[in-house]
Amino acid sequence: MILPSLDEGVLDKISHGSYAFPHDVLGVHPIANGFVIRVLRPLAKSVTAVLAGGRELELEHLYRGVWQVSLKTESVPDYRVKTVYEASSTPWIADDPYRHLPTVGELDLHLISEGRHEKLWEVLGSRVLSVSGELGNSVGTAFALWAPNAQAVRVAGDFNHWSGGAHAMRNMGSSGVWELFIPEVASGTKYKYEILTKSGSWISKIDPLGNYFEHPPLTASIVHESTHRWSDQSWLEARTKRDALKSPMSVYEMHLGSWKPGLDYRSMADELIEYLTKLGFTHVEFMPVAEHPFGGSWGYQVTGYFAPTSRFGDPDDFRYLVDRLHQAGIGVIVDWVPAHFPKDEWALASFDGEPLYEHADPRRGEHPDWGTLIFDFGRNEVRNFLVANALYWFDQFHIDGLRVDAVASMLYLDYSREDGQWLPNKFGGRENLDAITFLQEVNATCYREHPGIMMIAEESTSWGGVSNPTDSGGLGFGFKWNMGWMHDSLQYISKDPMYRKYHHGDLTFSMLYAYDEKFVLPISHDEVVHGKGSMISKMPGDHWQKFANLRAYLCFMWAHPGKQLLFMGQEFAQASEWSESRGLDWWALEQPANQGIQDLVANLNRLYAKHPALWELDHEPSGFSWIDGGNADANLLSFVRTDSDGNRLVAVINFSGSPHHDFVLGLPASGDWEEILNTDSTAFGGSGVGNFGLVQALGGPSHGQPHSAVISVPPLGGIWLILRKVAG
Repeated sequence: MILPSLDEGVLDKISHGSYAFPHDVLGVHPIANGFVIRVLRPLAKSVTAVLAGGRELELEHLYRGVWQVSLKTESVPDYRVKTVYEASSTPWIADDPYRHLPTVGELDLHLISEGRHEKLWEVLGSRVLSVSGELGNSVGTAFALWAPNAQAVRVAGDFNHWSGGAHAMRNMGSSGVWELFIPEVASGTKYKYEILTKSGSWISKIDPLGNYFEHPPLTASIVHESTHRWSDQSWLEARTKRDALKSPMSVYEMHLGSWKPGLDYRSMADELIEYLTKLGFTHVEFMPVAEHPFGGSWGYQVTGYFAPTSRFGDPDDFRYLVDRLHQAGIGVIVDWVPAHFPKDEWALASFDGEPLYEHADPRRGEHPDWGTLIFDFGRNEVRNFLVANALYWFDQFHIDGLRVDAVASMLYLDYSREDGQWLPNKFGGRENLDAITFLQEVNATCYREHPGIMMIAEESTSWGGVSNPTDSGGLGFGFKWNMGWMHDSLQYISKDPMYRKYHHGDLTFSMLYAYDEKFVLPISHDEVVHGKGSMISKMPGDHWQKFANLRAYLCFMWAHPGKQLLFMGQEFAQASEWSESRGLDWWALEQPANQGIQDLVANLNRLYAKHPALWELDHEPSGFSWIDGGNADANLLSFVRTDSDGNRLVAVINFSGSPHHDFVLGLPASGDWEEILNTDSTAFGGSGVGNFGLVQALGGPSHGQPHSAVISVPPLGGIWLILRKVAG
């Protein structure tokens, strides 16, 4: 049988793994009266094709490791390749990658090019597959990636001694996608991509959609097939029916590596669930868990967007942690970083030798403050990568919310840039129109596909409509961090009580814009690092006053409209500033004052969950009214929180160092008001000034309220009152 001749230049590229269409030459191909089988086996002594029924055909060497044989048959033959090398007489029998059809379909390629493939992880990355054939199933891994500027792409890993010459991928056309199914590559296999750039250089890169990586500082991608079986269906079903705006949300923010060093995802589950349940937090928020090379970045410089960091286990170990938290009734929020990524040469930067994920113009593609690269939000495939990544965390890890980092840096083209260092939009403005479109798309898509989840913006400017629906021109987030409240209230509480009356507006100003957005009140990690000190260290006064100040502040925070977020360590008044390099100062709980703060936080969360007045109408003006917000001379605030049934909770907070005895307080109803919380209770380390658990509203109108009571307000303390018995 005469075989068609092949171009020697093509064969040379095949032998080096630098041909973009290896399947056009290798594998099985029709010829007159049959088929030809070609395989690449460099350095082989002999190569044999093993067919059905045990039939064997010896291949002839064609060119530099390319072998071929013809056979007469009417059907496409299934075969395995038996190879003998000089160094060993033992034959090696394996399936041939190049006999397999593409694992990426035409519709997938179209959706990728259009930027509309919402389950990108089911097409790109590495996926363990089983392919049926005449000789039985072939189990292996399908590799696929987007690298439109590459001349050739190879897969290198521990299965081929990190030399990808024998595993060149096929170019899937104008989509820029490359694909290869490699039989017998199993879960746990380490790999990278070797990419031939336009300039003719080979570079080594991780898999942008890799779902598991080596423990840093090692960087290889790892094939991972999940075997986790979820047990949180009741949680997910309830979530779809829950209105997050009208539900309690008290968030414990934490850094996985420094909460209790030495714990992994699985061992953390028991301890974290016990702790969060004891303290009554409804949600935990993890600082970024996506893979990142530098621990000092706290996870905010991501290289593996589709992979939980391997520092604490594999992806199924992280699934286990989320699953257990859900079974315990605790929601999970994860920080997400679509604003920028690091310049590590083995990761996303200049991925195929050219700017790809980043914007090519440094005026838009480089972040001057952080030394990082900025995504090209206007490119379909890049936008698709990020939208699919957000969906991935909800779909594959059952996450309940994403807190989107550094939104302001995405919205403004001149963010942290001087004149001449930024490129205006097409209208001459400073707004990043591509980023706005991306944020609207990712929010709308996530809420559509996963009802009940939350998208939360860390946005530090006064950009309008961050948490407004996209169909009304908003960005479509569910919540926005209230950075103004955080800044103003911390500025106030750091003042000596002697001077606070001159800064009273710092506490009350937040109510002028409280309903402009759906707010979360954050005391996050950013407030207790970089020389800012811990929360307790911000407080003025002596030891007792510092703790009293913090108790009063937390009382105010939990009663203020908006959901709460508190960073780890602040719930027991850790004295030292947080550092990712060491654990929390758990020993501090041996001190009564610190234990008192922790007990107070537990009580705040318990009462908060119990009384819908504190959360049901957080984002509606009817849920809040002042009794007296202007008593600056006394450093005193008093207000009413109301739920949809008209039940009310009154909060009175005294930020002065002296108690207010015989204080006349206006109240919305007459009768017996129970003092359900007093931060000056001796149980919390206070002085015990209070109202013995009961306030009787027997007086006439006061503070614009129809009734009044004479009460004692503790120094640097707060009280909460609820109506237990209506008079008469």
